[in-house]
This record gives sequence, structure tokens and C-alpha cells, in this order.
Amino acid sequence: MSPATIVLPGDSAPVTATDPKQVVRLGPGLLQTEAGIQAVQAGYLANNSSGNSWWITGSKKRYVPATGEPVVGTIIARSAEYYKVDIGSAYSALLPILAFEGATKRNRPNLAVGTVVYGRLTIANKDMEPEMECYNSNSGKADGYGELKEGLVVNCSLQLCQRLLNPNTPILSLLGSKMPLDVAIGLNGRIWVFTKEPRLTIFACNAIINSEFMSQAQCQNLVHELFV
Repeated sequence: MSPATIVLPGDSAPVTATDPKQVVRLGPGLLQTEAGIQAVQAGYLANNSSGNSWWITGSKKRYVPATGEPVVGTIIARSAEYYKVDIGSAYSALLPILAFEGATKRNRPNLAVGTVVYGRLTIANKDMEPEMECYNSNSGKADGYGELKEGLVVNCSLQLCQRLLNPNTPILSLLGSKMPLDVAIGLNGRIWVFTKEPRLTIFACNAIINSEFMSQAQCQNLVHELFV
């Protein structure tokens, strides 16, 4: 199935796994019904390289949470058991205080309001607040999730974030060949970037945002001009 297939709400989505033994995961825009898998929004039907994860890309403006998606958020409130995190959706996400690597009742993180965190959504339901975690619950390790110290958070389109998670997107590898940098990509339209110098961080953020509609050759020219 071509990733350029266009679907409309109510259309049957021809979703199949490359390997019949794989479990197919449905992302934003797709819904499992008795009649099969249907589209609930207009856009392009897309899938990952292994063919076991499918979603619909479109020109959405507001982020709609989906289970399993990585997000970059800012803590806006805290209680004894939860942090409340702004992830740019209609409702803020709940982050349990123990949902961090190595967190226990005696050894729990003490994060202030305004702290930026990178996590994964574990619950996303239209009838309740989404819930997230800042570690890999399968391994018990952080695996890149957790508090994001220093750096800069920039807002961008949801489509650009999806593109950046594709290993074939050139801009991140081009920037990485010129300088060390850390990047956390949230599918909620937020990207966190950190380099050793604030000047380079700003350069990297501008390059990433401007690369959205560029070809590989144009991305190469952009990065070359930044570091001449």
C-alpha cells in the first residue's frame, strides 16, 4: 500500500502488516470497528518501515493525544501523587510522580512548575485526561525519557514532527555531522534541542523548522550556509 493513499472519514482503510505474525498498531486517525479499520479523519494513510504501525497524516492544528506517542510537555501544576503537564492538547496530561526511572515513595523526583519533560502517553481517551510516563515501563529504564534540562523548546507543525521521526529525514543527521546535539521530538508539535552553545541551539532550531518543505539537497545547502 502506498503511503500517499488519501482517505476520508468513514472510508475503509486497507491496513495490513508486512509480517502476518506482527501486531498491527493503529495511530491517530484510524479506528477499529466491527466492519474493519476505518478512517476518522481526512489525510494520507501512512505506515512505518516495518509496516506494523499505521496512522493518518493531515493538516491538523491541534494535537489529539494517542496512546504510545512521545510528547514534550511543561509541568503546570503538582499534587502529592501527580504532576499536571501541558502537552498542547485540549486537556493537560497527568504524570504520576512514580512514573520515572527508579522512582519510589521514598525516592521520588521533585520537579518544579515550569520543568520540561519528555514522556510517552499511556492512556489517551476522549472522555478523560490523558496519562503519561517518563520511562520505559517494559525495561524500567529511562530510555531517553524524563526531565529535559537546559536546551530550547520550539513549536512546529505536527507534520514536521512526524517527518523528523522518520530516519530518512536528512536535517537531523546533517546537523549532527556539524556539531553534537541532543533532540527530543514530541508528536504534539514540540521539539527540544540542546547544544553546548546557545547560539548553536538557535541555529539548529531554525534549521529544523525551515527544513519542513525542503528536499535533501536544499537541507544540505541550508546547513552548509549556517556553518560557513
